[in-house]
Amino acid sequence: MKFAVIVFPGSNCDLDMYHAIKDELGEEAEYVWHDSTDLSQYDGILLPGGFSYGDYLRCGAIAQSSAVMDEVRKAAEAGKPVLGICNGFQILTEAGLLPGVLLRNKNLKFMCKTVGLKVENANTLFTNEYEVGQEIQIPIAHGEGNYYCDDETYEQLQKNNQIVFSYADDFNGSRNQIAGIINERGNVLGMMPHPERAVSELINGNDGLALFKSIVKQWREANVTHA
Repeated sequence: MKFAVIVFPGSNCDLDMYHAIKDELGEEAEYVWHDSTDLSQYDGILLPGGFSYGDYLRCGAIAQSSAVMDEVRKAAEAGKPVLGICNGFQILTEAGLLPGVLLRNKNLKFMCKTVGLKVENANTLFTNEYEVGQEIQIPIAHGEGNYYCDDETYEQLQKNNQIVFSYADDFNGSRNQIAGIINERGNVLGMMPHPERAVSELINGNDGLALFKSIVKQWREANVTHA
């Protein structure tokens, strides 16, 4: 499986994402600059964390207008897995690929630590290697990770089982402690915590590796023909 790691001016987690895919997962990965106009050769699209365009206007607001985002939309429409982590999640909401918005943390501070996440939906292409209710430990690093949506949107998220991860504790003010959601089709995931920083026992544990394994497992089942 071949992944595109999208790089915007100000991205700073692209190296972590590349390492997770290439070195820990053993799959193909390439850096793709924000002005790319063709992602057709890639099987999965990854939007890493960081501070794209310095977070001017709003986090992700300028990045969502980059040329590559037209290709990301096409990939999503084609059913390819699209994963946005931290700033990548913010970009996906600004681009309209996921509902809601990420606001300033309730304490108005940047927070960087490892937190507990509860797996709310294990029946997705991103979480099939987890169990429902499983608690995993994943690092966070954000100042605007407070997920907000209106009541109607929240009801739809619940109805469609689109809430994939929730925080074990309320530390940033996210509605109902939401940490990650998918689109209705189930092929676009946005999450604020950083699974790519939890892929090795040597650093932060490996609770995040199963997320990437889930993507590859689903893709191989759909695309690889066994003799």
